[in-house]
Amino acid sequence: MPDFLNDAQRDIQRRAHSLGRQVASLNTDSLEAHQIESETRALSKQAGIYLLTQPAEFGGTAGTSLDLTIAREALGACGVSHLPGFFGPMPGLLAQASEHVRNKFLGPYLAGEAKGGFGFTEPPDAERHTWARDEGDHLVVNGHKSYVTGGSHADFINTLVELENVGPAMVLIETNSPGVQIIRRFGSVDGTQHASFSFTDVHVPREHLIGEAGAGMKRALDQVNAVRMAIAADSLGLCSFVCDIVAEHVEQGRSSEIDAGSDQAVRVQFGRMRSQSYGVRSAVYRTARLVDAGENAVNEVMASKVLATETLNLLVDLAIQIIGGEALVDSHPLASLFRRARATRLAEGPTDVLHANIARGYLDLHLGRI
Repeated sequence: MPDFLNDAQRDIQRRAHSLGRQVASLNTDSLEAHQIESETRALSKQAGIYLLTQPAEFGGTAGTSLDLTIAREALGACGVSHLPGFFGPMPGLLAQASEHVRNKFLGPYLAGEAKGGFGFTEPPDAERHTWARDEGDHLVVNGHKSYVTGGSHADFINTLVELENVGPAMVLIETNSPGVQIIRRFGSVDGTQHASFSFTDVHVPREHLIGEAGAGMKRALDQVNAVRMAIAADSLGLCSFVCDIVAEHVEQGRSSEIDAGSDQAVRVQFGRMRSQSYGVRSAVYRTARLVDAGENAVNEVMASKVLATETLNLLVDLAIQIIGGEALVDSHPLASLFRRARATRLAEGPTDVLHANIARGYLDLHLGRI
């Protein structure tokens, strides 16, 4: 485990790992999805992990980026980090909203009484980005969002729109507003649920603008970067989870379709897996510390997300090769992890896009240390 943690951070690590073991022991086959989430939430609150993502003014413990990285890695190492209920909703963009929006939406959202979505991506055939025109005390929004994260059951969507004659803006749109229509609900291979929306002359109060109009892209990307760090930490923990599965398999002498003389080759592969996990851990923890220090760590966050997700996919694939067909049986943890891991390479920016952004940050913007 990472060095240089203080007593409070080691306590978070211990509590999160204990929580992960408790949730892993639940008989999830006999529980509905909402029951699993409810059980997980209750156990997480008891462990003092649930409130790490929430600000002190709302009763949370306002965990740092490093605190959250530690907790997410520990849960990932238990193979349960994909289950909902471990963390309370983060204020995210709503923390920057008007007093009216915070009073109406933020409290219920943090309490889990209201659900939010994030609308960023237009369909490939869209003629233009989702846009809005200013009509004084309200905005009129038109357009489409093809992949609204959490949109299937959202009460509101934090939506990136192009405000005419101003620029990008983040706007909170209530999903029950006239003119808002869900085109379809869909799930992805990692088990998450999303939706696509259309907006037709949707009237949105001007006070639903989140932050300054024209600065919406930066606010949206701040939100994206926070999610990238969460994915990196989760993937880091899952790297350890995969290594533990292979270690148990090798120690029990059950290497599939290899003779005793090949045991050393498997051990070399296992050593490579451990080394790759160590490299990811070093990058992710260093990046979390940079974020907490207030440094411009955009490039480092992207690199950490790429390193963690690409390494996780390599490790899962290699583990399946080592263990053999048994690992492809639906009940085997590697079978479901194979699907979830693949999705991480696309979530919050495909690997090649992030590599291009890192190059631009270094060559054109002269930002970051990589």
